[in-house]
Amino acid sequence: MVLSVIIVSYQVKYFLEQCLFSAEKALQGIPGTEIIVVDNHSQDGSVEYLQPKFPAVKFLVQTENLGFSRANNRALDQAKGKYILFLNPDTILPEDFFAICLSFMDKTPGIGAAGVRMVDGSGRFLKESRRGFPTPWVAFCKLSGLTALFPHSRLLAHYYMGHLPEDQTHPAPILSGACMFVSRKVLDKTGAFDERFFMYAEDIDLSYRIEQKGFTNYYIADTTILHFKGESTHKDARYVKLFYGAMIQFRRKHFSGVFSRVLNGLLAIAIRIRASFSSSSPPAVSSGYDIILSESDSSFKEIIKLLQYPHGKRTLIHASASGSAVGSPSAKGRGITIVM
Repeated sequence: MVLSVIIVSYQVKYFLEQCLFSAEKALQGIPGTEIIVVDNHSQDGSVEYLQPKFPAVKFLVQTENLGFSRANNRALDQAKGKYILFLNPDTILPEDFFAICLSFMDKTPGIGAAGVRMVDGSGRFLKESRRGFPTPWVAFCKLSGLTALFPHSRLLAHYYMGHLPEDQTHPAPILSGACMFVSRKVLDKTGAFDERFFMYAEDIDLSYRIEQKGFTNYYIADTTILHFKGESTHKDARYVKLFYGAMIQFRRKHFSGVFSRVLNGLLAIAIRIRASFSSSSPPAVSSGYDIILSESDSSFKEIIKLLQYPHGKRTLIHASASGSAVGSPSAKGRGITIVM
């Protein structure tokens, strides 16, 4: 089998519906593929709603929330593909996505893993599409705000590799777990996700271990996917603690020494400061929308392209065979879902 697509889902059935329709369409004409969805004990009726709509998809239903790493590894144990795509459920793929990525994987010697250009629900480029290693200096720049102040500096913005153009393919040490291609042969040498990471930093850890084995990770700019960022996560104080706590966990695993211990202490202080300025309540859910772009009128590729031209309208996406439409006007806020 050529490819296994693995999706871990929790409480996002309408976003997952659009994702699966786009993935199945992009897989047309590519022989030897499978899609595996791990439902991490959702309580929104995801499996009952989606399983009849996608009979070719294999659903692994969990009785508890395993976390991102464990759930992906459960699916990986059953996956048969030469290549593996780890994919978030709140994504939409263009029709040529798999053709472009599989071709790149096949023709690039020494490749470890590959990620792609991602935009959010309003068409903005997502900087985490490619990242540099979180060395002590890179971590300091990120936490101190220097990266945000100088987003294109080679010295100060290495966390998001802001000095490199987003429209050019290039090596990228750290890739996003929202969309990560990797071959089975590479995973056999590096191991799968570290299950000690429940949520966040597991993609950083796997990317790092891949390059430690002598492979090169790449950012592919020739295709763009839509990522409705963080639909099951609020950027509140708990999120800040989980995210930066995972970063500390990563540093403790891979780096040692006095300086590293000092940095971890500074990171802990930064976490408390950031958390104190974060809202403790989730962002408001907007029920309004302006336009619905349907795949029956435009291809998914065309829809993603249209989103990248600012028009000031809140946009929802609707796969023609689906029973819902979804959108996310802000990367920091909740998404919008409506039942058609």
